[in-house]
Amino acid sequence: MAGHSKFKNIMHRKGAQDKKRSAMFSKLSREITVAAKMGMPDPDMNPRLRAAVQAAKAQSMPKDNIQRAIDKATANEGDDYEEIRYEGYGPGGVAIIVEALTDNRNRTATNVRTAFSKNGGNLGASGSVAHGFERLGLIVYPAAIGGEEKVLEAAMEAGADDIQSGKEEHEIWTAGDDLHEVAGALEKSLGEAETVKLAWKPNLMVDVAESDADTLFRLLDALDDDDDVQTVWGNYDVSDEIMEKLGQDA
Repeated sequence: MAGHSKFKNIMHRKGAQDKKRSAMFSKLSREITVAAKMGMPDPDMNPRLRAAVQAAKAQSMPKDNIQRAIDKATANEGDDYEEIRYEGYGPGGVAIIVEALTDNRNRTATNVRTAFSKNGGNLGASGSVAHGFERLGLIVYPAAIGGEEKVLEAAMEAGADDIQSGKEEHEIWTAGDDLHEVAGALEKSLGEAETVKLAWKPNLMVDVAESDADTLFRLLDALDDDDDVQTVWGNYDVSDEIMEKLGQDA
């Protein structure tokens, strides 16, 4: 998996600044509360909530913060958030999908449109880029869990469809409907995953030229900095050489 993260939420980019930690926790809390409101407040009985809690734990979010977010849903406190997806193109023709949880659709749409327009991109209509992605389940383990053969064997036994191993992590892909069943089976053999979520996996990757890479990263950062934006997916592939020139972590 060369270059910059291909499929993951850019919240998980290596080298994220500590100053973003508070904003990250806020987004994680929002997802936990929404997940708990949509189903049972017990992670064992609510797959989406379990995935949200796992994501929070992977980012070292304090247990008190996690429980507080669940309690908000139980007490029916906090704002009612709407799930919205935006689609568009970034520099170099990169396709981008933005997922948001918002209590103000107009505010979020304006902010996302501005981020695209100020950073070499164009916000498109719904469905304008999603056809180039597959909606699949993604399970991520750190490379330290074991070698590719060990993880591949565990993934096959658990019923996963594909595995991609890199220097930092193992990405295990499943059909969307099989995500939580496969994740549960993997947890028995490999332990708790860093990430368990539905993801947008590109069918084709776009090689990003050096002239476009810096502007692309500014766009991704602008989207990530918006409080309403939960996840950002793209079909970009940036070479290690370009990453080093830009001072990004591969």
